[in-house]
Amino acid sequence: MSVTALIGLGGNLGDVRARLAAAIDALGRVPGVSVGARSRFYRTPPWGNVDQPDFVNAAVAIDTTMGPHDLLDVLLATERDFGRVRDGERWGPRTLDLDLLAYGDRTIDDERLTVPHPRIAERAFVLLPLADIAPTLILPGIGRVDALLGQVDAAGCVLLG
Repeated sequence: MSVTALIGLGGNLGDVRARLAAAIDALGRVPGVSVGARSRFYRTPPWGNVDQPDFVNAAVAIDTTMGPHDLLDVLLATERDFGRVRDGERWGPRTLDLDLLAYGDRTIDDERLTVPHPRIAERAFVLLPLADIAPTLILPGIGRVDALLGQVDAAGCVLLG
């Protein structure tokens, strides 16, 4: 049985747009994953540690036969393959960040994974690209993507051509 999952992508080191496109292509080559809708790219200000370059963010919808934890493992491995080093710094610079934003209509909250993503409703850099591909999606326990986007400050977020 296939499930639609939503993945948020971002990074702010190096040629981020090329890296995001390559990461999307890499995900599409994973057995049990089919990449569907892709958002546009957005330049967004950093979150948390603001003393770093702006980010480029995007989102994709995938259809997958993988379970959510196996999919999380694929996302973490893909980050590593593209040079991501997790050094314990939260909200710091990174080559690639892949977040499992939603997994079908499931709600998951365990030691490894929280879905929908716990801070999704606060972050324009997630909601803008997500609204490109799933504006009317209702995130379980959170709300509809386009309505959530209307409640956040998207100042400084720029659609890239």
